[in-house]
Amino acid sequence: MDCRAYPTSQVPHTSKLVRDYVEDFSKLSSFYAHPPNLQSVASYARNLKFPDDRRRSVAKILREQNVPFGSSAETEKNLRRLEEGAVAVVSGQQVGLLGGPSYAFYKALTAIQTAKELSNDGIAAVPVFWMASEDHDVDEVRHTTWFSDGNLQRLELSKLEDQPVPVGKIELGREIDEVLREAGTTLAGPFGAEVAEILRQCYKPDETYGSAFAKMFAKVFAEQGLILLDPLDPQLHAIAAPIMCQALAQRDALEAALIQRGKDLQSAGYETQVKVGARSTLLFTLRDGQRHVVNAANGEFSSAGEVGPRPQWLKRVDTEPEHFSPNALLRPVVQDYLLPTAAYFGGPAEIAYFAQSSVVYEKLLGTMPVILPRADFTLIDPKAVRLMKKYKVGIEDAWKGLQHLLRRMYADAIPKTLTREFDGTIRNLDKQLQKLQHSIAKVDPTVQGAIARSGKRIQYQVEKMRRQTGVSLDRHEKLIQQHAHFLENLLFPHKALQSRELCFLPFLARLGPTGLQDLQTLTSAKNPGQHCVVEIP
Repeated sequence: MDCRAYPTSQVPHTSKLVRDYVEDFSKLSSFYAHPPNLQSVASYARNLKFPDDRRRSVAKILREQNVPFGSSAETEKNLRRLEEGAVAVVSGQQVGLLGGPSYAFYKALTAIQTAKELSNDGIAAVPVFWMASEDHDVDEVRHTTWFSDGNLQRLELSKLEDQPVPVGKIELGREIDEVLREAGTTLAGPFGAEVAEILRQCYKPDETYGSAFAKMFAKVFAEQGLILLDPLDPQLHAIAAPIMCQALAQRDALEAALIQRGKDLQSAGYETQVKVGARSTLLFTLRDGQRHVVNAANGEFSSAGEVGPRPQWLKRVDTEPEHFSPNALLRPVVQDYLLPTAAYFGGPAEIAYFAQSSVVYEKLLGTMPVILPRADFTLIDPKAVRLMKKYKVGIEDAWKGLQHLLRRMYADAIPKTLTREFDGTIRNLDKQLQKLQHSIAKVDPTVQGAIARSGKRIQYQVEKMRRQTGVSLDRHEKLIQQHAHFLENLLFPHKALQSRELCFLPFLARLGPTGLQDLQTLTSAKNPGQHCVVEIP
């Protein structure tokens, strides 16, 4: 499987921070613990220390989680390796409908490939996927965009306003049957039936967003032994209680460090992802399924109307950890308190989060894993390949927008001078006929009428030719427009990168298990940050 790689600087919608992180890390070295490369991961992994009791406890919980998901024998092998001392290569994503955007799958593939490369180099490593099931924004996960024969189809479930619970706990309901019917009728490719069957087995009305996502990922990545982690588990909250207590106990120092980090980032020309204010803490309370920010003021903490001194809240976190949840800056720290993480693969926004979170790591853990950009792809099917060759356009033209793409395609397919040539010919013909008629009149005035009639017949034939050509050109232009919309929908849907907008499953229906493994080999962290354009069957 060939890959045409594009550097981060050429990929649309790339922030300055991410571009510099990948291409000129020296500008950001003060905000991160390690350079983003595989050598850093190997070095960190070899020196990583992790408590054996915590390792065994977390592995036991992960086994209890993964078995109901339908975990494979390879996953069980990786769980045993984790118990015995392997490091974790981690990525994660929200539990989106039908897997959500393609990049959720690419994150899993990247973690799998890097764990394999580390293991091949003598460093025992296993891939772990952190399902962001604790998020509460159901609007972000209840829909996905399906590509089918050049068209974009939005598949979605209704938003249930009366379920103020984490998205991972929301049941799909009977509406999922219609979504699967729509998806199944448009799944093309040699593996379409297999993908449709996976969906039928995993996405059932009594499943939740979290359980359906987990069961599907367990099946898709069964051969690779991907370990899934659902942070909603109260047992994991109990193990994470000490780190959440530290976050509350050291709240003042953390707030000062985060505020200063925000100023430092802005001074360096970068934006901050999370706004940190004078009353900020790093925790939410979970009450009746809803998350409420824990605020600080005048030496006390408050959340959802509950107010009390620090010792009272510290006792609550220690004794009732299941009622607390980390915010975006503390979440990765909790993750790496639970797991012996050597590397984390994230998207652009996550990489920016870590520029702030690094001060939290420093104060609470004293160490931080290597942060790397996930692999990213634009997959091109055979029809798109033919069209791109026909019109001599590339992915760069699609990334510049539909109007640019159309101009390029028209320029190659339609001679713009043709209409002007017809107009000029008719004008010149009219002038020449008038001149000829004037000259003949001097010789024999009686033939003027015949000359005029002949001239009109000639002009009529030329106009007829122009009309016929115009109809042909108009038909050709409409065909080009159809082709341009096909390319836009596939390569730059809704003016976004394919991986951020389109669901991966229609591509999986073309690729199958072998194609998925071929794609995995292209996710190597040896070349982080590249965007690969790949032709698929």
